[in-house]
Amino acid sequence: MNALLGVIFHSIGGFASGSFYMPYNKVRGWKWESYWMVGGLFAWLIVPPLAAYFTVPGFAGIIAGSSMQILTITYVMGLLWGIGGLSYGLGVRYLGMSLGNSVVLGFCAAFGAIVPSLYYSINPTPGKVSFTDMLSAPGGQLVLLGVLVCLIGIAVSGKAGLMKERELSKEMQQASVPEFSLVKGLVIAVLSGILSSFFNFGIEAGKPMAHVANEMWKTANPLQGEFIFQNNVTFVVILWGGLTTNFIWTTILSLQNKSFTDFVNTSTPRTMNVVFSAMAGTAWFMQFFFYGMGESKLGNGASSWILHMSTIILTANMWGIYRKEWTGVAASTKWTITAGIAIILFSVVLVGIGNSM
Repeated sequence: MNALLGVIFHSIGGFASGSFYMPYNKVRGWKWESYWMVGGLFAWLIVPPLAAYFTVPGFAGIIAGSSMQILTITYVMGLLWGIGGLSYGLGVRYLGMSLGNSVVLGFCAAFGAIVPSLYYSINPTPGKVSFTDMLSAPGGQLVLLGVLVCLIGIAVSGKAGLMKERELSKEMQQASVPEFSLVKGLVIAVLSGILSSFFNFGIEAGKPMAHVANEMWKTANPLQGEFIFQNNVTFVVILWGGLTTNFIWTTILSLQNKSFTDFVNTSTPRTMNVVFSAMAGTAWFMQFFFYGMGESKLGNGASSWILHMSTIILTANMWGIYRKEWTGVAASTKWTITAGIAIILFSVVLVGIGNSM
């Protein structure tokens, strides 16, 4: 039963993540940084503590009672993830839902498997796998093979993007992806994929806070089992880091582009723009809300990471089809992007199996 619930929760979270950018497409007359800032306030500042308030009794006390070391490391992981989240939005902006999400999440899955082992090679920790351990163990070798396959899948997807760019006129490209830019988008997506994996490390760094929440729950509810909302307290601190990174950058862009006037421009549908941005930000957070519930059932390991990444990639590509991002291209181009996505999904499975070994 736990496994089934874990699959359901992760699937809902993956759907939310793969869909979060859709409301932004309804925003009219605002610059990117304006609606990203509003969405970010909901995703990282408003909704997380509300979710924790309603699900984790005394969450503020748990945070206040945690050591500065735990809070600092968790926050820093959030800062690094925040750069990945910021560039995630830019990657989707320049590549579209389908190609952008596939490249970003492919790298996220791959580096999410490798970076921890590199860290533990520099800082050996009992019970943790170093990169040297990975090289010598069958499971580690399979993870590395999965990373290689992932890079191949990303290369194939990138080739599809190049084929699309050559086949379609600028007008046709902009009909589905208004700011399509292959080179710019791929560079940003690679950066995003690498840094986005740090959210998973933030969950690990904040485990002591989740553990306190879990123990408090089990004391009050001894027959209820594991507390499915225990990670919500950790998310508050991680997302402070994400808020810091994104708010600083969007503020800089607003000042440079003078786009802060968007918020007082009466010629744009300001109320609806705020509503759509809030919807996007809330959907962004809901991926973590349900990821935390699924993680409480399956553990923060291979199974959780696979389900999360795979569902996001599949959902994003369904939205890409809905938005007709590949309409008008040759059949060979469609087969190329399909092959690239399939290879990336296969690599995620390989990484997961290797981790479980």
